[in-house]
Amino acid sequence: MMKRCCFLLLLLLCIKVHAQDRAAWMQKAKFGVMTHYLPDWLRQTENLKIDVAKWNELIDHFDVNALADQVKGVGASYMIFTIGQNSGFYDAPNSTYDKIVGIKPSKCSRRDLIADLSDALHKRGLKLIVYMPSGAPNGDSTAKRALQWQNGPHPNKEFQNNWEQIIREWSVRWGTKVDGWWFDGCYWPNIMYRTETTPNFKSFAAAARAGNPNSIVGFNPGVFYRLSSITPYEDYIAGEINKDDLVTINHPYDGKVDDKQIHALSNLGEKWGMGKPRFTLEQIIGYTKKINDAGGAMTWDAPIQSSGLIYPAYIEQLSAIGKTISR
Repeated sequence: MMKRCCFLLLLLLCIKVHAQDRAAWMQKAKFGVMTHYLPDWLRQTENLKIDVAKWNELIDHFDVNALADQVKGVGASYMIFTIGQNSGFYDAPNSTYDKIVGIKPSKCSRRDLIADLSDALHKRGLKLIVYMPSGAPNGDSTAKRALQWQNGPHPNKEFQNNWEQIIREWSVRWGTKVDGWWFDGCYWPNIMYRTETTPNFKSFAAAARAGNPNSIVGFNPGVFYRLSSITPYEDYIAGEINKDDLVTINHPYDGKVDDKQIHALSNLGEKWGMGKPRFTLEQIIGYTKKINDAGGAMTWDAPIQSSGLIYPAYIEQLSAIGKTISR
């Protein structure tokens, strides 16, 4: 009996350590690349008029292997890629989403771009983190109503139950193809997620890990220059910043702050996903090293073309980081 109790205790301790170390790989990864592949942003950068037919055409012709070659070529170890955002268009099928919102034809693409991109990245030894907002697509009034979303500081319990079902379907669909999730817009954590009853941070994270228990999860409360965790149920700090010189990391220990992996995310362009480069090579290398020296990973957002390729000016900048940051 004593041996069995000791074994169970050891097993529980191993499970706890394993859970805490899901994001440990980010310390060795050093830096990654993010892109915002979104129809409303492509309207701005390439003056494209995008409806369901055009969206499917773009997704069908997206060159995942060329993009994966770029990410590998610059020396990055992982990529953060958008599933969708405010337009209500998504780059992978989801029957739960279609059933709840009732939009026909579906704004979810026919091709599963996430699965195909994952295959291309994994073949090259790279990891994939997917991006999703924590709220409904604000640019799609039909979807917002159907999902029962209220913008602002509201509990949004009905919405969150719907959203977790949608996330769970994608997570199960992709399984180990997805290595992590970056959830944007968790602006009202006390009201929406820090509750004893579900839905809450615990159920939110569980939905994201439904298909892969080792998938890392981060929740973004917005721009804060002191990197810190907002819940025990995340594995790494979302770390959104836009003034990199203001970043502070208080009491880092073993690559973590408050037991969560250090990570920062910033934009190379004048705006997220667009514009000309706003930093010199010396600046972006210095900002990256600052995060790396604390045991963290730095993700840089770079504008992407409708073809699926990152613009050359940003490949030059990302390559400079890769050549300078030692593994």
